[in-house]
Amino acid sequence: MRTLVLGLGNPLLSDDGVGLCVARELRCRLAGRPDVTVDEDYWGGLRLMERMIGYDRGIVVDAIRTGAEPGTIHRLHADDLPTRHTASAHDASLSTALSFGRSVGAALPHPEDVLIIGVEAADVSTFGERCTARVRAAIPRAVDSVLKALDREGGRR
Repeated sequence: MRTLVLGLGNPLLSDDGVGLCVARELRCRLAGRPDVTVDEDYWGGLRLMERMIGYDRGIVVDAIRTGAEPGTIHRLHADDLPTRHTASAHDASLSTALSFGRSVGAALPHPEDVLIIGVEAADVSTFGERCTARVRAAIPRAVDSVLKALDREGGRR
């Protein structure tokens, strides 16, 4: 099973870069896994769908704002509440993009095989290259969540 682990975010907007930080840590830890690709990106929706072509499973790590305590780790699927980069007013939601891509013949994971690890952000609007303290402290837990998900076979299906 080929898996794409993708950290999303903006490295210049404080906690919004947390997905990128998690991906950087995972890239080192997963270097010996030929079945797993770890990468970073800054886009959602249709472009995110394009990044998943050829993979059986996807794990997306991104900042999320739900009102929970900063640093809380959320486990969602593409059909659940979207994270900041998996849907926007100018793009399709990740679930819609995956369905569209599969309908035109693209080899994509099903929405239930896409896990979103959301890290509750405190500040996604202040310019800064570092996450806030509580979000920085959550990075190891987000890394562990991805590693545990990789050890499970086949996602939810």
